[in-house]
Amino acid sequence: MLCANLGYGLRLTVTGNGQQHRLLFDTGTEGAIFIRNCKNMAMSLGDIEDVAVTHGHWDHMGALLDALDKIKNDGGKPKVHVNPDMFNERGVELENGQIIQVQNVPSPQEIENHGGEVVNNGEARLITQGYVYYSGLIPRVSTFEKGRKDHLSRKGPNDPWRPDPLLMDERMVVINAKGLGLVVLSACSHAGIVNVCTEVQKLFPNLPIYCVMGGLHLGGVMEKFIPATVEGLKEFGVKQFILGHCTGWRALHAFANAYGEGVSQSAVGTTYFFESGPIDMLAHGE
Repeated sequence: MLCANLGYGLRLTVTGNGQQHRLLFDTGTEGAIFIRNCKNMAMSLGDIEDVAVTHGHWDHMGALLDALDKIKNDGGKPKVHVNPDMFNERGVELENGQIIQVQNVPSPQEIENHGGEVVNNGEARLITQGYVYYSGLIPRVSTFEKGRKDHLSRKGPNDPWRPDPLLMDERMVVINAKGLGLVVLSACSHAGIVNVCTEVQKLFPNLPIYCVMGGLHLGGVMEKFIPATVEGLKEFGVKQFILGHCTGWRALHAFANAYGEGVSQSAVGTTYFFESGPIDMLAHGE
């Protein structure tokens, strides 16, 4: 009895030195559905230590305030990791030139008011007792991952709309699953998943990328980049792709054709574990 919705949100559990630590990776779109799903999965949120927000889009932050209320009611006070550009207003320019403004995300003050401790800077950092890497800016280096020209942003309602195709506020999370390799979480991959994996390989050259999980933003007008993306990822030797959200069904089928049983489609309520243990995500720290 779970409800699906546009957006993305995971509860992650990491285990190191015999202790478990939990964080949220985005929260999805709508608070009531998020809370309902947690209740129906008998999932307490009071032990959430961190909330890692990937970028300033409402389908990843829309449920944030309700999630923080739930965490607070369950006895927790997490750090909420963001960067300043996540709070720009966003818009989409249609082919006829009309600009559609999308819903604003909660402000840092609103996050504080709902019990979160805001960590608002653009630098990379280790979070969740040092077991989770929360990235800084993801460089755009591939020849084809150049974002979407219809994306716009502005600082406030009195400022002009400016092109924002690259969404440089986007961040990723990386966890080392001992004995397997790195689990790379990329909620939307506005940066391009080849760019994401290139940066991960640069940051952690001695560890293989075992799993890529999240949305790849290859639906709709981005479908033309599916072949180059599938080909560009081959060099990384990824063993598992757990795809969902904005990946698109054509991209999912292309990945399945290229990578076979290493590809699966995520769905609300699904539990994945690495190494051992039936919890949301398990990564043993060194």
